Amino acid sequence: MAVYTDVGDEELDAFLAPYGLGTLLAAKGIAEGVENSNYLIETERGRFILTLYEKRVKPEDLPFFIALMRHLVAQGIACPQPVATEGADGQVLRRLSGRPAALFTFLEGLSPRSVKPWHCAELGATLADLHAATASFEGTRPNDLSLDAWPKLIEACRAGADKVSQNLAGELDSAYAAIAEAWPEDLPSGVIHADLFPDNVFFRAQTLSGIIDYYFACRDFLVYDLAVCLNAWCFDGAHIYQPDRGRLLLEAYAAKRPLSEAEYKALPVLAAGAALRFLLTRLYDWLNHPPGALVRPKDPREYLAKLRFHRLAKGPQSYGI
Repeated sequence: MAVYTDVGDEELDAFLAPYGLGTLLAAKGIAEGVENSNYLIETERGRFILTLYEKRVKPEDLPFFIALMRHLVAQGIACPQPVATEGADGQVLRRLSGRPAALFTFLEGLSPRSVKPWHCAELGATLADLHAATASFEGTRPNDLSLDAWPKLIEACRAGADKVSQNLAGELDSAYAAIAEAWPEDLPSGVIHADLFPDNVFFRAQTLSGIIDYYFACRDFLVYDLAVCLNAWCFDGAHIYQPDRGRLLLEAYAAKRPLSEAEYKALPVLAAGAALRFLLTRLYDWLNHPPGALVRPKDPREYLAKLRFHRLAKGPQSYGI
């Protein structure tokens, strides 16, 4: 989450009026994240999240995201519920400050500031539940930040890459070539979250209480979601892989949806691909972030370290299993 677009008080009051939420009590921009503009809204009827969709999110994809969240809520997955305006023709997707916008219910809980092994076990079990829930979802959207998209990102970052890390452009070329050659073709697929970072997952006590931010959700290999999680949850602050976290993540997931031998075998290349994907988007944002935006670009070098680990992985045993 982030804030790129400022919304005036009168404009916000007019936008909220059709929802019948009572008087607006407070509105605060949320600085975390990098994709959309988000505000915490407090009214007489409770707290909500207001999202304004910025340029990276394609307007034609928004109905897919909204329908997916509605489906997940109906399937018992704790995720934000899209809020419709009052009346028989209630609307979810509207416009505010020249942007597509939507209002969502507020999820209680806190994102982990320091990941513990038990967080990973909770995540693995819940991710398996999420994949089971999406199996009956009919919507489809390709992963437009997968293998075919990475060469364009590499080219877009080439001029500034070596200023971030010595010979980074050459390392990106080498990594992409190796990953593309080994990329699997026939693994179990479905709708995945594709962006399950700790700041998108909430906990209360030691129980996972909700998952947010479905704006990269797409159809892809189910195990690719686990590869994203291995990167996001299973390295420490020095970017050193923690096998106990990876083992608990994978075991908790496989207890609900057993992984095939082919899926285990594909973990190193999929994890390397996930690392390259986030390295490239972080690098692009690092080199191109809008001046004055209430947003903190994330250091791409974190994912360079992770990419190097995965490229040296000898097999699934490198992940603690």
